[in-house]
Amino acid sequence: MATGPSVPPELVLPGTRMARDPERSLRRGPRRTSPEVVAANQRDRLLDGFVRTVAQVGYAHTRVSDICQAAGVTRPVFYDLFKGKEDAFLAAHRYGTTMVIGAMEEAHAKAPDWPSAVRAGLGALLGILADAPAFAVMAIVEIDAVGPAGWEAREALLARFRDFFTDLPETELPIPTEELIDTVVGGAYSAIYRRIAADRTAELPGLLPGLTYSVLAPFLGPERAAACLTPDA
Repeated sequence: MATGPSVPPELVLPGTRMARDPERSLRRGPRRTSPEVVAANQRDRLLDGFVRTVAQVGYAHTRVSDICQAAGVTRPVFYDLFKGKEDAFLAAHRYGTTMVIGAMEEAHAKAPDWPSAVRAGLGALLGILADAPAFAVMAIVEIDAVGPAGWEAREALLARFRDFFTDLPETELPIPTEELIDTVVGGAYSAIYRRIAADRTAELPGLLPGLTYSVLAPFLGPERAAACLTPDA
């Protein structure tokens, strides 16, 4: 079965590390750590603790005290860095999805043609989410519980996927291209959502052939789309 790549070593999504790992604690000593380094360390730990907590108990049941406990950071520090729980969610979502989109763009750019680029980008997405299950739950499923701000963040994310269709081969379509792109993107997102919501995130790479076909077929036709499902097609 074709699978996507694993998370690159340099791609560290929120929730993929233990926030209270002793190795992440700031060392005490004669050399004073700058306030900027301290704040960055605490912010990273809070984002990790936040994502893991949301993935475990859900956004609605996550309390600021739970986040601080998971991160080993005090409440005053939390409120120095975030306005509240919603602000922390949006920060984690924005930070993580920016890295995911970047990895997809890199994979997309290396491909020799648009069908191969679609497969490469989807493979990167599926592999990254499979290797970061807590982040996947937070960013894809629990975003519904955030309310209007979460829905807006999701729509902004989906809009960025339209960029992967800028090099779409010219073809005559029975409906407006933008409308078809939105339908295709929404369908792929829905398939990924269902797998994550069913606690089957590790299986995401197995969706690659089906998602690749479903994205390509409306633009290339069934036969050409089927011929593009393998890397050397």
